Amino acid sequence: MTSSQKTSTETNDYTCKVAILGAGPVGLTIANYLGQAGVEVLVIEKLDQLIDYPRAIGIDDEALRTIQSVGLIDEVLPHTTPYHAMRFLTPKGRCFADIQPMTDEFGWSRRNAFIQPQVDAVLYRGLSRFNNVKVLFSRDVQEFEQDTAGVTLVADAPEGKKETIRADYLIACDGGNSYIRRNLGISFDGKTAPNQWIVVDIANDPLATPNIYLCADPERPYVSAALPHGIRRFEFMVMPGETEEQLNQPENMRKLLEKVIPNADNVDLIRSRVYTHNARLAGQFRKGRVVLAGDAAHIMPVWQGQGYNSGMRDAFNLAWKVSLVVQGKAGEELLDTYEMERRDHAKAMIDLSVLAGHVLAPPKRWQATLRDSLSWAMGFVPPVKRYFLEMRFKPMPKYEKGAQVEVKENRKESPVGKMFIQPKVLTEQGNEVLLDEVIGSGFAIIAWGADPTWGLSEKQVAAWKALGATFIQAIPAVQMRNEREVVDGVVRVGDVQNRLKDWFGQYPASIAIIRPDRFVGAVAIPQTLGNIGDDYLRVLKATPVSAKATGSSRKVA
Repeated sequence: MTSSQKTSTETNDYTCKVAILGAGPVGLTIANYLGQAGVEVLVIEKLDQLIDYPRAIGIDDEALRTIQSVGLIDEVLPHTTPYHAMRFLTPKGRCFADIQPMTDEFGWSRRNAFIQPQVDAVLYRGLSRFNNVKVLFSRDVQEFEQDTAGVTLVADAPEGKKETIRADYLIACDGGNSYIRRNLGISFDGKTAPNQWIVVDIANDPLATPNIYLCADPERPYVSAALPHGIRRFEFMVMPGETEEQLNQPENMRKLLEKVIPNADNVDLIRSRVYTHNARLAGQFRKGRVVLAGDAAHIMPVWQGQGYNSGMRDAFNLAWKVSLVVQGKAGEELLDTYEMERRDHAKAMIDLSVLAGHVLAPPKRWQATLRDSLSWAMGFVPPVKRYFLEMRFKPMPKYEKGAQVEVKENRKESPVGKMFIQPKVLTEQGNEVLLDEVIGSGFAIIAWGADPTWGLSEKQVAAWKALGATFIQAIPAVQMRNEREVVDGVVRVGDVQNRLKDWFGQYPASIAIIRPDRFVGAVAIPQTLGNIGDDYLRVLKATPVSAKATGSSRKVA
């Protein structure tokens, strides 16, 4: 009997291991991950259906990798435009920052256009694969309390009913105005931008030019973005004294659109909506058995498209940890590492988004003049130009502490705490696939050239398999044609792009322990893997075993 079932099921309408409040992209992604792990999940949504109006329009490579991990990438990709360039323009039309990220080290294009409701719908439909996941719409949570064993929620349900939900853990993905965060007394520190923006979505794109343009017009800054399926988004700054009702009047909407298209009367308007840009961060991400994620934990301006993507980082970071904890495979302390790892990076993305907003619409006119002059000069400096083109200014997550084995020497050069690459690899069956397709949804122990189990005892191998680890031997693709001795439980892949060889060649290590969210948890060589692996099991509060074996005694077929 689970702890949630111990509280009289006669007084609870629903019991589950994990309750998720909010059926947005973060909640749906976590539910999909937990669903495929076999965890009992209940998703609770206040609205009677998914939000259908467009919101986010930029999805990055890390978010696509997250969606790949729950088996829905093939359904999502048709709703994206890969390699979506972002260009900042002066009022005269000169491009002063051209961001064209062409790298794909994590397996996908770094910047992609998309339309959020279409991808949310894919994530929602994905839940139908799991009998252990249920979604309740039209449930307005009115109260909740937690104790040492779980969380109890009371929600208004259809037809005037009240329903009680009991869960071992609650993940609050209920937005920037989070009811859960407010009632826990958690602060939401930061600022609200003094100006608003009106977003206008148009079908049958009247411009049809690709990419996204941010025009720093001092009279009224605006954005023009090409989206999938022939949709164009315009965003205009709302000037002092203007209201949403006024701007939506036909004559005023026409004046806005005349700024960006030649015939403002010949458009297929989908909708328009005014947004306020906030930059806020929760004082803490976890309190007892309640965890905040997505907008409930942090919100940021849209200018780098990182609000959605930061939420997806939360989802991937948190989902695997919750999964191990509720299944009894890791200690509850593992959940503390979620805030350790995510909070600082969320703050960095907030700061970057605020800075990008100031570049587009500087608070002072002289700052705009200085921006234009500096940008013109920097365009002639190749290193600076590459810095923008390759998006090196984007803070990549690098965890200094958390669910990893700390490196005591050369910490700055260590890959621990960084996301592992995802190149194409050749399988034994002769197929070229992305690496994560071989890893699956759990841990991976990847060794370059060597048997990744050689430095482990049978008990240690069993301990890692209990966590769902995949053992992978990576070799040059040309060596895949050789006959080999097959070690039980080891998958061999060919490095067709030489990226794995290059990655391992940067560090004094030949084995990487990869977490389910694809971050490097530890590195080793065959002779140290046993001890380092046990150190990592201790970090997870899993059951460690002594590293006694220096070689493998397992059966070789």
